[in-house]
Amino acid sequence: MKIMFNKPVPSPAATRERAPHVRLTGLCAGYPGRPVLHQLSAEIPGLAITALVGPNGSGKSTLLGALAGVIRPTSGELLRTGDLPPAFVPQRGAVGDTLPLTVRQTVQMGRWGERGPWRRLTRRDRAAVDTALDRLGIADLAARQLGELSGGQRQRALIAQGLAQESDLLLLDEPTTGLDPEARERIGALLTALVADGVTVVQATHDLEAARAADACLLLQDGRLAGQGHPDHVLTTSALARIWQAL
Repeated sequence: MKIMFNKPVPSPAATRERAPHVRLTGLCAGYPGRPVLHQLSAEIPGLAITALVGPNGSGKSTLLGALAGVIRPTSGELLRTGDLPPAFVPQRGAVGDTLPLTVRQTVQMGRWGERGPWRRLTRRDRAAVDTALDRLGIADLAARQLGELSGGQRQRALIAQGLAQESDLLLLDEPTTGLDPEARERIGALLTALVADGVTVVQATHDLEAARAADACLLLQDGRLAGQGHPDHVLTTSALARIWQAL
């Protein structure tokens, strides 16, 4: 079901800004022997924050994987604008605490797509890393081991790694889960600033406050689209109750 809502007629400039960055048509995807997404048709607006919302097992992470190109759709279409590969930031739990990496080394991994893991970084690569560290406010932590950081600091390091890729599409899997309110607010402000700089952001989240602050929302249930549109119109009490009561 696609939820429509009335808005003032936008100017031509606003229409260009919110043109779809990604269009999904009948998308099916999953894992060997385990289909997850079923006939998903949706649009993700450009230069906006889109929240993917739904209970565990609804297909949020699978959809992010398909958008990132790490999960191959089994049928349907996934079309997106731009030539740059997406930047994908996984959940904090997907990155081991014991990896012997400094914060700078972690962020430098974001340049491997351009340079490869064994080639020396160029001046441009180092500038991109420095910019990402500064943007996330963690330049002073560059020499610290990743495992020594607090949850909020570690999440900012991972987002900095995604930012260092200089993509126009940033994909985040539960970026604020387990963080304190100050850390969640800092990351929310950063994502808003990135959109102003020309980045399209898609985040899977269980944080309804973060989802309601987004520009658009896709509500998923059992791998199917249960709602699409502005969070105020999608994340209603009745819609959320229907989904969670079905579990």
